[in-house]
Order: sequence, then C-alpha cells, then structure tokens
Amino acid sequence: MAEIHRTTMTPTKLELLAPWLPGQRWYSGRGRLPRLSRVGGYRLDDPAGEVGIEFLVVAAESEGETTYYQVPLTYRGAPLAGAERALIGTSEHGVLGRRWIYDGAHDPVLAAQLLALVQGRAEPQAQGASNTPDPSVVGHASRPQVVTAVASRVLTGEQSNTSVIVDTVDADGRPAEPVIIKVFRALQDGDNPDVVVQSALSEAGSTQVPHSIGHVCGPWRTVDGGAAHGHLAFAQEFLPGVEDAWRVALAAVAAGQDFSDRARTLGRATAEVHATLTRALPTRPATPDDVAEAVTAMRSRHAAAASEAPGLAIHDRAVTAAFDAAAAAKWPLLQRIHGDYHLGQVLDVPGRGWVLLDFEGEPLRPLRERSRVDLALRDVAGMLRSFDYAAGSWEQAHPGHSAAAWAESARNAFLDGYAEASGRDPRDDLVLLRALELDKALYEVVYEARNRPTWLTIPTTAVARLVNHPKE
Repeated sequence: MAEIHRTTMTPTKLELLAPWLPGQRWYSGRGRLPRLSRVGGYRLDDPAGEVGIEFLVVAAESEGETTYYQVPLTYRGAPLAGAERALIGTSEHGVLGRRWIYDGAHDPVLAAQLLALVQGRAEPQAQGASNTPDPSVVGHASRPQVVTAVASRVLTGEQSNTSVIVDTVDADGRPAEPVIIKVFRALQDGDNPDVVVQSALSEAGSTQVPHSIGHVCGPWRTVDGGAAHGHLAFAQEFLPGVEDAWRVALAAVAAGQDFSDRARTLGRATAEVHATLTRALPTRPATPDDVAEAVTAMRSRHAAAASEAPGLAIHDRAVTAAFDAAAAAKWPLLQRIHGDYHLGQVLDVPGRGWVLLDFEGEPLRPLRERSRVDLALRDVAGMLRSFDYAAGSWEQAHPGHSAAAWAESARNAFLDGYAEASGRDPRDDLVLLRALELDKALYEVVYEARNRPTWLTIPTTAVARLVNHPKE
C-alpha cells in the first residue's frame, strides 16, 4: 500500500489544475478560470510501487456556477515517454523531489489498476491516510471473466468524458477481447443512465449493445456541505475496426447508393432495443404533468429558435398548432430510452449487425432529466433527423445538388423496419412523432445558428417540411 507523506508540493495540485482544466474538451466553463476546491476522490496502488495513482474530485466554481469534475492523476519520478500532451505540470515534493503529474487517463499504469478495480481485483485507498482502504468506493463486475491490461490508449474526439481503450489478456496470458473504460468527467449526483440502461440491456442478453464489464461508483462532497454519490467509471466490450452508422450513411450518400435495406435493419434493431428496455426497466403511463412539462420544453425551444433565426416567424402558428396537437394526443407508455439517438451512436459490426452506444442522453442536460422515462418515439425522431443531416452534410459539400430523395427513402425504410419489429408503426402516432421531430429540428436551429451558421438551412428546411405536411 502507498505511503502518504505529510509534506508540501510546490505548486500544489489545485494550482496546477486551475489553468489546465479550461483547456479540456469536457470542461464546461467556456474557458473561464475556475476557483477549485478538493471535494473527494480516492487512490489506487501501483503493484510496482513506482507510480502514484489518484482520482481527484474537484469543485470548480466560476461566475456563480459550480461543476464537479473527476480528474485521474498519476505522479511519476521521471517523464512518461510519449505522454507529453498529457502532462499537467511538474511539482516539487517535499520528500520525493520533482514529480511529473499527468492526466492519468493517458497513463497505462492507472488504466490497468482501474480495470482491476472494476473487476474487484484492486482495493481503493483513502486519499489522506496511508495503508487505509476506502470502502465507500466500490467496483462492480458484470461478468465473471477476469482479464488483465497489457496496454492502453485514450480515444480521441470525445466531448464530455474520456474513454480509455485497454488491450487485455486472460488468466493464461492469451489475448482477450479489448475493453473500453469510460471515465466520467463532469459528475452529477445520482446514477448515470449510460451505466444503468446499457447494463440492463447487456444483462438481458441483448447483442445490440456492447457487453458490460462493470463500473465504479463512489461519493464526493458538495460545496454547501452536502453529500453526493454517483458513477465514476464504466467498462464495456470494445469493438475495434468498425465504422459508425454516420460514416456508413455518408459513404452511401456520396456513392449515390440506396440505403433502404440498412435503414430498415436499423429500424428493427432500434425497436428490439426499446422492447428489451420495457422488459428490463420500469415503464409507466404518461401523466398530465408529464405531457405539460414535455410540451412546455418544446415551446421553450421554439422560442429560442425563433430568436436565433427570425425567418422562422412565418411558421409560428403552424409550430404552435403542432405542439398543441401533441398536448392533446394520446401518449404511449413512457420507458427508458437512448435519449441522444443518431447515426453516430450506432456501430456497424460485421456478423452482428447494428450495435447501439452511449445511453447517457444529451450530456448537457441535468442528470435528473436524462434519467427519466420518456417516449420511445423521441429516439425514432432523433434518427429521422440524423438521416436528414447525412443528406444535408453532403449537400453542403455539393452546392446545387440534392440528396433529399435519399434521405426520404432512408427515413421511410427505418420506420418500416421499426414497425416490423415492434408491431406498431410509429406513423400511427404521427402527431407525436412529428412534434418530436419538429422539436429536435428547432433545437438544431439554435445549435447551428450559434456554431455553424452555414449549416442552418438543414434544420430550417426541415421545420418548413414538417409544418407543411400535417396530414401526411
């Protein structure tokens, strides 16, 4: 077990982290320098006794807002070769001398021990006391097979979390399936829906999600003196060498290939996942309060879109009527869903078909909202919009050409496949489906107006199409 020295570090960990955090993709403070305080965390032992491993939870306060971040750190007596970009800084330790401090997600020693913790083979240690286990941090294994890490690397391009790909061997030293460990960065009190929903699907025997390996959960303090508890990491099967459905669809658009068959099988897979979730997790009827809250949120997004794109004003009455109709419609049972469903959240796995990923929901929404039951039609509407975006992105690169027919064919085939597998055609709930798709398009208007103005025509064209075909 690691010895905790009662000494100084110059600069301190928090002094190093304060300028480093705003440069991370998962930092939500828009570049503002935060005021940091330590509010939790734990340590793991390096079996070789060379590398210090700490999972630090900090409260970042800026402009009246507080966000809690998990920062895995490793402390080394010499630089880690090839990890220059992961270096947070150096600090003079009062006993050990100069220490190189890294974003530990990039350190193979930390990755190996985190996998061991998930599988119950490593014991978490208290942050501030030597040789003292911390029973409040717990690893939960979902599968009995034990594998050992031999190498690791960080998956690039993620916005809200950090995923570490871990190559493994089994108990006999033979290569085993790789594992992906998602380290949750911005923490919120409560269970993470990605862990809850995907684990439930995996345990129910679904082959349309990666197999769950296990997760880590633990506590931290809040700045007002309260207590919080949630998921800290989630490990699952990694599927190497595959493409996501977004890239597959873009290639089809570019080649002028019909995507109907692939869209139909995706519709079936989506319906099967929804059906498994109704068996694995609770469902309930929609109450008047549920309907009122959902429609109020739709109207709020309409107002935000109208503010960003004043040209939408010609559709105001039609949009209002669509949401009024949704409020008056009969709502199906509410259930757990994906919550942020689009082509980029699906993998094309040879011999297995479509595999759905990332059941975390929209990461910028509060955890309480992302953990609610909802309409399965929301996922359907999200995928319909994604087909529209695949076509629209191609059109952006080919002015004067249209892929609208490709998108319409894919959309209809997806709905056909969903209907075949579920026994109910989403178009039988057309009022709700159209309102949800319109709601998503209005959300996209706000995003594109603020981030990619040249793409704004993709969602505004969709708004016009959706309100002009109310009886389709």
